[in-house]
Amino acid sequence: MSGGGEEGTTLEYTPTWVVALVCTVIVAISLGVERFLHYTGKYLKRNDQKPLYEALQKVKEELMLLGFISLLLTVFQNAISHVCVPVDITKHMLPCSLREAPTEGDTATTSHFQLSFSIAPGRIRRLLAETSTVSSETGTCAAKNKVPLLSTEALHHLHIFIFVLAIVHVTFCALTVLFGGARIRQWKHWEDSIARDNYDSRQALNKVTHVHQHAFIKEHFLGIGKDLALLGWLHSFFKQFYGAVTKADYTTLRLGFITAHCKSNPKFNFHKYMIRALEDDFKRVVGISWYLWIFVIVFLLLNVNGWHTYFWIAFIPFILLLAVGTKLEHVITQLAHEVAEKHVAIEGDLVVEPSDKHFWFRQPRIVLFLIHFILFQNAFEIAFFFWIWVQYGFDSCIMGQVLYIVPRLIIGVFVQVLCSYSTLPLYAIVTQMGSSFKPAIFNEHLQVDLVNWAQKAKKKTRAAAGDGSGSGQASSQGSSTIGVQLGRVFRKASVPEDIQTQPGPEGST
Repeated sequence: MSGGGEEGTTLEYTPTWVVALVCTVIVAISLGVERFLHYTGKYLKRNDQKPLYEALQKVKEELMLLGFISLLLTVFQNAISHVCVPVDITKHMLPCSLREAPTEGDTATTSHFQLSFSIAPGRIRRLLAETSTVSSETGTCAAKNKVPLLSTEALHHLHIFIFVLAIVHVTFCALTVLFGGARIRQWKHWEDSIARDNYDSRQALNKVTHVHQHAFIKEHFLGIGKDLALLGWLHSFFKQFYGAVTKADYTTLRLGFITAHCKSNPKFNFHKYMIRALEDDFKRVVGISWYLWIFVIVFLLLNVNGWHTYFWIAFIPFILLLAVGTKLEHVITQLAHEVAEKHVAIEGDLVVEPSDKHFWFRQPRIVLFLIHFILFQNAFEIAFFFWIWVQYGFDSCIMGQVLYIVPRLIIGVFVQVLCSYSTLPLYAIVTQMGSSFKPAIFNEHLQVDLVNWAQKAKKKTRAAAGDGSGSGQASSQGSSTIGVQLGRVFRKASVPEDIQTQPGPEGST
């Protein structure tokens, strides 16, 4: 081939208008995406959506990481492809059997990406993502009776897979939170109904509630006895598929949260708080943490021909999702049993007692970790399927038989729908039943006030401890000042501007 105008030529023999045109398109797309993210961030900050803004920053971090990975793969592609290893060690743990490999004559016609060469005066040039039956790295290693550790073509395919994985994961997380949040927002009319009807505290005190006749208890209390434990778990398992959260659930859990954490503010807008807490958690879910990258590496290691690893790992998010949904429903059941086993009738409304003891290892945050892993693993499975389909074709040996493909796709769709429809809404409300509330209950400026108060308190304590003679008096004055500051902060904190109250009946205070 000649150097000018042929496929595989370098910039030395490429028309300048082609270089300028391609650069213009790439730069325009990059700047467009950057401006879109920038203005989206400004919009979220202007509308006081700090959690979503931080989630957007997390997406930017992932894009930066992808860019760095891309840079490393590009810079070190020549060095990696020229690392030579003995032929024997490359014949084990292959995704496809060597018997299925194309013959040497078929390689040039069947490969999607070919390493073509352009012979310019006195030298051979190779481009990333092109193929030919002969390559420079193969020739270099062949002279040593070895083969390349990783070919340029395989490196390019790996590059594409990592990019597709990150994009699919961020997209799936966004869709899950979008549809799950839409379902949670349907509960707003319950909150509005409570705001209209339940603000007469004197009437509530004079009210007597027959516990076993309450709708919440009827739905969840299955009787007393250890023999009913299995029945309770089965009830929780099936309930996640239909009516995961009913009005009785929402009303009772809301009252339990307010009684435990906001007793002085019965008009607390629990629905807005719950939405804010979910948005705060979203920023943790949208990123790809280090342990998720380890999972990717382990899968790539175990993706061996005949093991069907890509099929069996599809059941991991499926089983975990069912376990998480069942556990969240069972927490509600446990709260109902605690009240029903202790009382027959109570004065006032039915109140449940939030506690960490109902969660795995007394850690409600474990549920968020599992949801994060479920969403990533499901995104990984779908991304891997489409990457194989586009890169190697539907009939590729890596894709496997249709018997293994169809269940994977069905499970992936099922996990995505159930997580959005049931599990995420359940998580949003049930994790509020822990022993403590989330920082999302405070506005951003109130959180800053609390941090500043804590810092001032530490300084005053140190100053009082360092004053030998007047330590008692200084400590007393410091405690008084700290108490006043804390009172001011919490008077503000007890009335967050956007989630504190709702419109009640006329004349309510």
